[in-house]
Amino acid sequence: MFINDLLSSGEIADLFAGEDKDTIVNNIRPAVKGAGLIDNKDNCWNFYIQRVKKNLHMCLCFSPVGESFRSRARKFPALVNCTVIDWFHPWPEDALLSVASKFLADVEMASDEVRDSITRFMPYSFKVVNEFSAMIFEQERRYVYTTPKSFLELIKLFKVMLAKKKDELEESKSKYEAGVVKLQETGEIVAKLEEELKVFSVEVEEKKKTADAQAEIVGKEKTKVEAQSAIANVEAEKCSKIKVEVEEESAKVQSDLDEALPLVEKAKEALKGLSLKDFQNLKALKSPPKDIENVFHCVLNLLCTVDSNVPVDKNGKLKTENSWKTSLSVMANPAALLSTLEGFKEKIDQELVPGNNFKAIRGTISDPNFTPAIIKNKSSCAAGLCDWILNITMYYDVVISVEPKKAAVRAAQQKLAEANAKKEEMDILVAKLMGELALLQADF
Repeated sequence: MFINDLLSSGEIADLFAGEDKDTIVNNIRPAVKGAGLIDNKDNCWNFYIQRVKKNLHMCLCFSPVGESFRSRARKFPALVNCTVIDWFHPWPEDALLSVASKFLADVEMASDEVRDSITRFMPYSFKVVNEFSAMIFEQERRYVYTTPKSFLELIKLFKVMLAKKKDELEESKSKYEAGVVKLQETGEIVAKLEEELKVFSVEVEEKKKTADAQAEIVGKEKTKVEAQSAIANVEAEKCSKIKVEVEEESAKVQSDLDEALPLVEKAKEALKGLSLKDFQNLKALKSPPKDIENVFHCVLNLLCTVDSNVPVDKNGKLKTENSWKTSLSVMANPAALLSTLEGFKEKIDQELVPGNNFKAIRGTISDPNFTPAIIKNKSSCAAGLCDWILNITMYYDVVISVEPKKAAVRAAQQKLAEANAKKEEMDILVAKLMGELALLQADF
């Protein structure tokens, strides 16, 4: 508040006590007389204020991020009306390179070539981020701010990560050196064991005879395990083939659906052109033209099972004696209506929209005059809805056309699940036999 007063009038009310104000007036009297003005208290004070205005310079620094700057500008208008805004332009790449060179000068690196590459990468990456920030603003209308502090934080992050990695490498080196020492110690132990083994060689010969007898048993069990393993491999091969078929069918279904996505985008574009004012203009019509009434009749039929505001009979079909009157009640909340239309594609994907909804509008949309170009002459809002109806209907037709393929995929997935279950049984059996064989081999 004080800064606002100072900017707008050059003084802050009641800033000085009466005696302090008198002191200032007395000190300024010679200058007032020298300027050829009448020597009175008001002239002295005004002369002092004018000198303050002439010589006092203020620099205010605000960040444009967030609501604070906008709120202060509304509460204290002098911040905008009585100041000159100086926008800080982005640092040039040479300046960023100079800063990076200075802050990375004390960092130990492998070579000057590595240092130069990293130093040059810093301003390059910052430049790329700024370019993508501009793209985000163009596409999303959302600001992503980068400041010199962000650049300094980038350099700081690099230095911290480099130090962390160096510590990790030093730790790994220490472990490696300790491992080498352990290997040397182990080598000495192995040499002693070799001497002891010579003593036990006699006992080994006796046990060898026993092992030969057991080897025959192990061989028979091994043959049994190999036979079961071969069966398991056959089942695994079947599963692989079925899996490939499932993936191919799924890819075909997805390809068909992907081809239909542009229709959804066209439908969304048609809705983007609609505004609340367009709906208000329509609601003012007591008896609309037939084309406009046909458009909203189609909208009601499509929404009759997904929008609680649309009345339906016990069979889920549109129930209305006056479709325009019902349309007006649905348009009572245009924002909610647009939200429902935008989410209609998801309702189709979740199979929440029955075929009767589209069947009810086939006759209307097949009319050659039911086109956005013709209806636009009567209402741009109705034309946008007409465009949406045509595109969403074509998308629904594609979804329905791939339904048999989806059924085939589900059947193949069921077949794959059964094959996997059988393969799992074989794997369990093989694992059991392998365990038994391992015990025999261990004894052997």
